[in-house]
Amino acid sequence: MRMKRLFYSRSLRSKLKYFLVIFVLCFAYFFGVFTHVFEKDYFSDFTYPLEGDIVEYANQLKNNRKPDEAPINEYNFSYLYNAKGKCSMADKEKIRLVILVKSAIKHFKRRLVIRHSWGYESRFSDVAIRTVFILGVGTDEKLQHKVDQENETFGDIVQANFTDTYYNNTIKTMMGFKWAVLNCPNAMFYFFSDDDMYVSTKNILRFVRNPTNYPAYLQQAIVSLNSSHDLPRSNNHIDKEALLVKEDRISNRKLQQVLDYQLPENVSLYSGYVFFSSPLRHLTSKWYVSLEEYPFHMWPPYVAAGAYVVSHEALLDMYYGSFFTKHFRFDDVYLGIVAKKMDVEPFHCPEFYFYKKNYIKDDYKYVIASHGYDNPEELLAIWNEQRSSGNA
Repeated sequence: MRMKRLFYSRSLRSKLKYFLVIFVLCFAYFFGVFTHVFEKDYFSDFTYPLEGDIVEYANQLKNNRKPDEAPINEYNFSYLYNAKGKCSMADKEKIRLVILVKSAIKHFKRRLVIRHSWGYESRFSDVAIRTVFILGVGTDEKLQHKVDQENETFGDIVQANFTDTYYNNTIKTMMGFKWAVLNCPNAMFYFFSDDDMYVSTKNILRFVRNPTNYPAYLQQAIVSLNSSHDLPRSNNHIDKEALLVKEDRISNRKLQQVLDYQLPENVSLYSGYVFFSSPLRHLTSKWYVSLEEYPFHMWPPYVAAGAYVVSHEALLDMYYGSFFTKHFRFDDVYLGIVAKKMDVEPFHCPEFYFYKKNYIKDDYKYVIASHGYDNPEELLAIWNEQRSSGNA
């Protein structure tokens, strides 16, 4: 009897070890441990179709010449609405900023609040700004009818006939690029954003004036004001409210001088919050990517898709470069791949927040964009408070 119990005990331990091994192997497979072993080294082996001198091919296409290699990727969706005439100007002055908001069909209230806050085209009377909303299509005829009415009222809808789903965000983005190139080529900068972002249009304009020194050059200006002899004082201390008023008054008086600055034409600015990250190999992840789809252990540096700004030159580079870059379903990664192939280096600015930055009034002074504002009332309240403080 004792031998029998000993046999059963050893047999049970053996089975437990067997199941434990199976569990560990399944766990490792599930979380992509084995997949990582077979990844290629991004830094030494990176390639992505189409191979060849795509900078040259893109330039040929840009200049209406037949490229040496045929394009492999074209987003040939038609526009139901294309905000025709949005960027036409009575004079020859360039539009300073075009805002392109990637929006879901049903987000009518978000679009309305954006029109009355950071997307308001007349925010600055002497700065030309244009705002459009990029949409796909769905299957709900009632929603589409509301979009029809919305466009009739505002004329700012750019809607293309692709199905509006998460994995079609790259199509939405590139249809936005295409619209900008074809319909709004006379702009200096293009700001792409999701419809759940807090955005300071004032800070976008400040940023593109001097990207490499933002916000340091503004802080330095305040220090200079601080040392001015004509500042109002109270109890031998600088009156902070008066300082803010003076700063804003000087800023408004010299606004045109500030906005006259532009990057050299041969500079491609592609900026926001830059990520250096690896593909997720977890089988059930929303962002799972197989080795067949992308075999390398790292992504090229890319800018978070929630909010980013591109100069006119970068817009053209990346749009025409996309013709020679195989489609990828994640829009931010795709733009990172295109940028790498076109030798456009993403520029990191920490004032673009890919998460929802905790709201403290004074901490939003230099914030350009913050994610997570899917409540239109909250967005409007915070934007109004920041506008009153001279920060939006």
